[in-house]
Amino acid sequence: MPKPLTEQVVVVVGASSGIGRATALALAACGARVVCAARGIEALGTLVEQIEQAGGQALAVPTDVADPLAVQALADAAERWYGRIDTWVNLASIGVWGRVEDITDAEFERVLRVNFLGSVYGVRAALPALRRAGGGGIIAVSSAEGVRSVPLQAPYTASKFAVRALQDALRMELAQEDVRISVTTVLPASVDTPFFEHARSRLGGTMPKPPPPVYAPEVVADAIVFAAEHPRREIPVGGAAAAFMLSQRLLPALTDAVFSLRRVGAGSQRANRPDNGVDNLDTPLGGPGRVHGAHPGRVLRHSLYTWLIGRRRRPGELLTAAVSRVGRQRSANECQLADSPPSQTRSA
Repeated sequence: MPKPLTEQVVVVVGASSGIGRATALALAACGARVVCAARGIEALGTLVEQIEQAGGQALAVPTDVADPLAVQALADAAERWYGRIDTWVNLASIGVWGRVEDITDAEFERVLRVNFLGSVYGVRAALPALRRAGGGGIIAVSSAEGVRSVPLQAPYTASKFAVRALQDALRMELAQEDVRISVTTVLPASVDTPFFEHARSRLGGTMPKPPPPVYAPEVVADAIVFAAEHPRREIPVGGAAAAFMLSQRLLPALTDAVFSLRRVGAGSQRANRPDNGVDNLDTPLGGPGRVHGAHPGRVLRHSLYTWLIGRRRRPGELLTAAVSRVGRQRSANECQLADSPPSQTRSA
């Protein structure tokens, strides 16, 4: 079982705003020591200040997740400052809205480098530290769009599919080892964060918006906090995320047809306000950082589905845990045999 949060050191990558900031605040409120990483130096500073004013402990480490050396330096700083890492949370994401033919090659590459390769770099930096700590957890925030694609978000959706696949591969590989490292993927529906205001728009001068229903960032943060103490394979956040997963599994072609309708697919993602021409695709935005976005519509503060069903363990998870236990027992037996003195035979 993972340690209680009061005994954990948690690295949150992408902590400057939105879900990441809400997660860092929630973890600190539960007693964890939080290492906050992002590109925005001012936003990280205000986050650490807010945590410390509330009586928590936090460390700011400015980090560009697209740079593997910077991510490794983040892990080194966390171990050097707090002595170990117990949970690593990959959250950093950027986005470009537009038709596939209108998004440049460089924009596709940048989104995949930050959203997907940033997670790869995080996993590779975290694993040695988690092994040194005797175990822990890796949590990644994918998306409901990591299960079901939607129009106008090809780079983001592709990156979230890739993050989910990375987590799945890692989970199976670790289950074969004598190591207690859990792997959890969180799959949120639409969330009211500054992400949409920070994204680059190729929508003809219109700012993107989250399609309804829209949830508060704290709903996702609660799921991440839960996973830090109670690892799960996947946690869909919001009933809409569950609907995405179900529609993709049962009626993928019909779902294609529904999202092909202009009012449903493209129309639900266009805000009634002009794009401000500002984005964080290549460089971080200044400012103190915010948890919430500027969504003018209804924002759901709770998800009954996630609370009652999304957090439950699935039967397959129990089987994977059994495979892992068998692997640990086999490794323990092999170590005992290796440490045993060789048997001696008597001469007649």
